[in-house]
Amino acid sequence: MTEGPYHLEGALVRADIGEGKEGVPLRVALTVVDADSCVPLPDAMVELWHCDALGEYSGFVGGNGHDGPDDGRFLRGAQRADARGAVEFATVYPGWYGDRCVHIHVKVHTGVTETGDGSFEGGQELHTGQLFFAEATTRAVAALPVYAANTGARTALDDDQFYDGGGTVSGLLALTAPGDGPGTGYAGSLTLGVRRD
Repeated sequence: MTEGPYHLEGALVRADIGEGKEGVPLRVALTVVDADSCVPLPDAMVELWHCDALGEYSGFVGGNGHDGPDDGRFLRGAQRADARGAVEFATVYPGWYGDRCVHIHVKVHTGVTETGDGSFEGGQELHTGQLFFAEATTRAVAALPVYAANTGARTALDDDQFYDGGGTVSGLLALTAPGDGPGTGYAGSLTLGVRRD
């Protein structure tokens, strides 16, 4: 799947990518496995990036019509998979922009080297994809004040140009809500099967 226009090199290796951004708390747990054998891929570097509640990407603030500080870091990061192929990120539920539904971008790399500045370099990119959210959950989140301030038109999941309706096979996160109501947060999980050849 396309990486889109908002990717930046040099993502920091870290579990918490929120950078203090307002929004509904979200934990994203991914497990990376070989698509053919289902064997976990330990040490794979999983990179995530997404927009904030107003639809703005760090490094590109203003692209969705909202001003604000831009350090090029918020809501971006990478984690090295453990022995089970698992990573977990702390972030906030994304907003929306343009003609896209709510989504998170993901890349999986192998053979990377962590650098002295906290990022990574080199290796091989095995997978570029996107993670999606159930429409009913997004509707509930979109009604909250921090998201309602996003005046851009929101595209529904089924109307998105990239999501093909295939459920988890197409990147639809399995979501749970540990608290009461949409403002308390969500946990999303998915197994990513990637091809190594």
